[in-house]
Amino acid sequence: MSSTWQDRISVSIFGESHGDAIGCTLDGIPAGEEIDFAVLNAFLQRRAPGRFPWATPRKEADAPEFLSGIARRTSAAHKAAPAFGESLSHGFTTGAPISAIIRNTNTRSHDYDETRFVPRPGHADFTAYVKYGGHADMRGGGHFSGRLTAPLCIAGGICLQILARRGIFIGAHIASIGNILSRQFNHANVTADEINSLHGMDFPAWESQGEMIAEIERARQNGDSVGGTIECAAIGLPAGIGSPMFDGMENRISQLVFAIPAIKGIEFGSGFGSLCGSETNDAFIIRDGKIETATNNHGGILGGITTGMPLIFRVAVKPTPSISHEQQSVNLATMEPATIAVKGRHDPCIVPRAVPCIEAAAAIAICNEILGKIPR
Repeated sequence: MSSTWQDRISVSIFGESHGDAIGCTLDGIPAGEEIDFAVLNAFLQRRAPGRFPWATPRKEADAPEFLSGIARRTSAAHKAAPAFGESLSHGFTTGAPISAIIRNTNTRSHDYDETRFVPRPGHADFTAYVKYGGHADMRGGGHFSGRLTAPLCIAGGICLQILARRGIFIGAHIASIGNILSRQFNHANVTADEINSLHGMDFPAWESQGEMIAEIERARQNGDSVGGTIECAAIGLPAGIGSPMFDGMENRISQLVFAIPAIKGIEFGSGFGSLCGSETNDAFIIRDGKIETATNNHGGILGGITTGMPLIFRVAVKPTPSISHEQQSVNLATMEPATIAVKGRHDPCIVPRAVPCIEAAAAIAICNEILGKIPR
């Protein structure tokens, strides 16, 4: 079950980077939820490769094929199946497991011939070799590849639409690239307009876009890579969602976030920046007849349960481990020292394309908690 996340809803991810296809199965979604395919495809394109100079040049359409779980209709008004030739821009969940695949069409597996027995530093090549006895398909990273975030985004994109109909909106932005910082969310007041503005950006950062892109280009020119941080917010969540201990909202979100390759840390609210209690504790106030907090250092969660304030978290994204510098490794077949310089097409910085992946992970975790609790 290592590639399945399961609670009220479940998500299974399958496939390998250079296999025929990758995909997901999303189960537990109730029948009758409308899915706008144009909105879903626009979301998936924010993650897709080959669209921008700061990303890998590998080009994939990343157009999902739905095998089950969604009946296509032209609009919410249609009660019967569409007539032949009608536009199929919308669909409705049927209550059955939603299964979808994305076909891989632009693989270059020969780029990985030299790495079959020489593990790339920073990758899962060595650990996969040990765990699976050398049988794992590691071309392009195999099942450990960032390519597997595409099906995660299919599931998350569906959950985002379900949440939006319930007044819950999720958005993320680039908080930093290397040492270059951008403006952060106001943790106590995040608006839907802010979130919508981020969804429309090719490079989702409010400030220092030029400097960040230049930093990524410098890394690329040097055959290197650079990491950064991503901040995510969810608004519209009422107080009282979640559970204590092992089922807390932080737990749920963190499990899914760490399914994204290259994520190495997470903090909620002020997190690692917290100082003493007198500065970190958020005073309770009454505003417009509603209990809120004056600040939001807690990030919208106390005791694993939402407070009604914006849910805020930030993640650390490590530099892409595939770099063209010569690095020290070993030959697993001969048990002798070896060197390796990684070939192929790689992102000099994974942060921009990871932004929608973070939104998808948060959406799945939150959707898992609110289905059946908040009406459409």
